Amino acid sequence: TRFGRIGVLICWDQWYPEGARLTAMQGAQILFFPTAIGWHPKEKAEYGVRQHGAWETIQRSHAVANGCYVVSVNRIGLETPIGGDGIEFWGQSFVAGTSGEILTKASVNKEETLVVPVDLKKVDVTRTHWPFLRDRRIDAYGDLTKRPIDDAMPRSFSKTAFVTICTVTSVSVCTVAVLGKSAKTDASPKTS
Repeated sequence: TRFGRIGVLICWDQWYPEGARLTAMQGAQILFFPTAIGWHPKEKAEYGVRQHGAWETIQRSHAVANGCYVVSVNRIGLETPIGGDGIEFWGQSFVAGTSGEILTKASVNKEETLVVPVDLKKVDVTRTHWPFLRDRRIDAYGDLTKRPIDDAMPRSFSKTAFVTICTVTSVSVCTVAVLGKSAKTDASPKTS
């Protein structure tokens, strides 16, 4: 547009980094994600907070990874089909800044229009100081155009994994211990 370079990705695109990255690489300074997402009423108590948190986090991560603004638009209300429980849309549309910070957020259940000023010069500043687009390892990403190999994809495990993170002045260490019992392993901790 004459006001800035925008990219529009629709609903399910929000869960994939590739669309946001390709749109940013084409010069988008603002990514728009119009969507309609919410909870199934029976699942809200168990999954609601985590699901909404994941939705917000993935949008904000697009802003961080691409050094641009992200506008996530979501509807409000309850839509109930005949004979079904329906879906309760969680609203909370928001604008994230170029470092992923939330600049403004709409309400859960109120129709509203928010006008949010964004300084497009911050896109260049962010992309200069956090040069994620420049420093990509494109030589290592060839497999992104392929489907996952079934044998390589982890399935559910009946084990508990503990992750230990130790950060000291000169080094960071991460250890994964897998504990549990199966027909082929014992219950002793293993590290890798």
